[in-house]
Amino acid sequence: MKILVVEDEHLIANALKKGLEQEHYTVDLAFDGLEGFDLAASGDYDIVLLDLMLPKMDGLEICRQLRSQQNHVPILMLTAKSQVEDKIKGLNCGADDYLTKPFAFEELLARIRALARRPQKAASEVLTIGDLSLNLSTYEVTRQGKNISLSSKEYSLLECLLRHANKILTKDQLIQHVWSYESDILPNTIEVYIRNLRLKIDKNYKIKLIKTIRGFGYKISE
Repeated sequence: MKILVVEDEHLIANALKKGLEQEHYTVDLAFDGLEGFDLAASGDYDIVLLDLMLPKMDGLEICRQLRSQQNHVPILMLTAKSQVEDKIKGLNCGADDYLTKPFAFEELLARIRALARRPQKAASEVLTIGDLSLNLSTYEVTRQGKNISLSSKEYSLLECLLRHANKILTKDQLIQHVWSYESDILPNTIEVYIRNLRLKIDKNYKIKLIKTIRGFGYKISE
């Protein structure tokens, strides 16, 4: 899952990035409202964590403009303001949830997971195809009931493929989902990770799930 954090306090932003990456999320940072809006509007994010008080463009205006563009990315508003009217303003502008600073990181994770389930109408937290399963809560990956150990990037790559099961994803699309926008990633990096993933997911099984679609990209299917 790819998350955008828009927060002008660098200490808080970097702490959130570190904590979320430890939970296997891919995280981009923006330190002002204009940069945050540009990334949210043009990037491919699953959730935006948005501070209310930002330089150049505040969180309310970012919400308004994203929603006016029919951008329905889930938005979790983060702010030091706790007045009811401030929360109502944020929700009325298009935010999906509201968390008042200071907050427990565990609560933030719970709210992120809840928002991630909303587009799928509270679907199962387990992504499956055939006999392969990926648990979004425990980060466990199994095939035919056997645990498979993956690195953080391998897990993120597999999650991306499973969320788009039976669909072809280009190398560029996989890079956008799995790596931060500032990362200097070459297309052949994807080839290396796909090869490693196949060794763990497909090598010892008759049915190969990860497929190369020559000239296009990759997909996972039975």
